[in-house]
Amino acid sequence: MSDSITSVRPTTDESGDYFKRYIDQVPAGDVLEILGAQSTELCQLIRGLPAAAHQFSYGPEKWSINQLLGHVLDSEWIFTSRCLWFARGNPGPLPGMDPDEFVAGADFDQRTLNDLISEFEHLRSAALVLYCSFGAETLNRSGVASDCKLSVRALMFLTAGHVGHHMRILRERYLPLL
Repeated sequence: MSDSITSVRPTTDESGDYFKRYIDQVPAGDVLEILGAQSTELCQLIRGLPAAAHQFSYGPEKWSINQLLGHVLDSEWIFTSRCLWFARGNPGPLPGMDPDEFVAGADFDQRTLNDLISEFEHLRSAALVLYCSFGAETLNRSGVASDCKLSVRALMFLTAGHVGHHMRILRERYLPLL
C-alpha cells in the first residue's frame, strides 16, 4: 500500500465531532507506521512499571493501571472489529460501548501487567496485518457505530489517537505518583 494513502488524515465527515478529539492527537505521518511504533512505545512503558503498580490508581473513582490498560484493550478490540466490519462492506449500525461498564464487567485487576500487554501486542500485530491489506477504496468505506458515521481510515486514526491519549494519562497522572 502506498504511504500516501495511509497518511491522508480523515475529515470530520468521516469521524464526527466526538471522535475527532482522538484523531487530532495523531501526529502527521503514515498511520500504519504510527500504530507500529506506538505498540512498541506502550509495551516499553508498561514493562518499565514495577509489578506492584498494576492496581495503583491516582485518585478515588479512577481506574487502576490494569483497568486503564484493560480499557485500551477493549477499545482496540472494538475499533479493529469495526474496521473489519466496514472494510468488508457492512455499514452497520454497530452499538456503542460504555467504557465504565466494560471495565466493571472485567476482572482486569486479577491479571498481570505482562498478560495484558501481551494481549495488546498480539492484537495490535494482527490489526496491522489487516490494515496493511486495505487499499484506497477500502479505507474510504464507512459505516455507523456509536451513532456516528466512521470510515475505515478514521477508525485506524482513532485507534492511534485513543492509545496515545491513554499513554499521556499514564505519564501525566499515574507515573509521577508511583
